[in-house]
Amino acid sequence: MIFYFSGTGNSLWVAKKLAELQDERILSIAELMKEKRGSFSFTLKQDEMLGFVFPIYAWAPPKIVLEFINDFVITNSNDYYTFAVCTCGDHAGQAMNVLSSHLQKQKIKLNSGFSVFMPNNYIIHYDLDSKELENKKLEQAKQRVDDISNLLSKKTEDIFDCYSGSFPWFRTQIFNPYFNKFCLGTKKFHVKNNCISCGLCERICPTKNIQLKNNFPTWGKNCTKCMACIHRCPVQAIQYGDKTEKRGQYFNPNI
Repeated sequence: MIFYFSGTGNSLWVAKKLAELQDERILSIAELMKEKRGSFSFTLKQDEMLGFVFPIYAWAPPKIVLEFINDFVITNSNDYYTFAVCTCGDHAGQAMNVLSSHLQKQKIKLNSGFSVFMPNNYIIHYDLDSKELENKKLEQAKQRVDDISNLLSKKTEDIFDCYSGSFPWFRTQIFNPYFNKFCLGTKKFHVKNNCISCGLCERICPTKNIQLKNNFPTWGKNCTKCMACIHRCPVQAIQYGDKTEKRGQYFNPNI
């Protein structure tokens, strides 16, 4: 059973590939959170693994993933294998430490964790990767996921192969809380006049933070900065501040 969160398709692609290779089920954290009715309770089949796949947001798992885990219960006794895979443009920081600490509170041991380099999509502060680098990352990711799957098949214990990058403690323990407290605001989101009122942004928002009012999207206060609304707008009408329009759109081409 693999739980995933994905805004622009990178983590969804990884989750799907691992599910195919391991013959596992995949469930969307975003969809489960939208239907939330108290705690989440799941029962694993015999020999079924427990997996989490998610993108890195400011060198840690997205808040929505941690909030999901905080209300997460596995009814089986703790004799199952648990793994996590994060997708990132470069550094993962101490994301697996953060995830592990939240899982431990639910009496779940994280047995292994991996990172997969994928094309960058956080265009608020950075440009997209060049097309050449994007294609290179996507091609290398195929082999990387195969290698991870081989290790999962062996249920290798205590293997954590994540590229933490430079200053991982500072990035995860200091900057990530700052990001979650001060950088999730929505005031800079705006929509241009070429909006066609298709409602796609409202439907795909994982936190139900977007509503169409007078046929144009408006943003609430529960944003996770997944960037899906910007990257998946069919006419590039949604922007954030004055820089994103020049930085294009990205959605995993294999989804």
